[in-house]
Amino acid sequence: MNKDQVEGRLDQAKGKIKEFAGKVIDNDRLEAKGEAEQVSGKVQAKFGDSKEAVKDKAKDIVDKL
Repeated sequence: MNKDQVEGRLDQAKGKIKEFAGKVIDNDRLEAKGEAEQVSGKVQAKFGDSKEAVKDKAKDIVDKL
């Protein structure tokens, strides 16, 4: 697991908490900020997943040589 994967998933969790808090206290701005943070976290986590996949594939290729 790399830094982008960890940070992305943490941002997703923080975003869910903010979204929930926004719903509970009826704060549309906080809710929207939480939703945006979740999307940002998903993108960062996917980027990290892609980096990890490329790294693994490169290792497989090198191992076959």
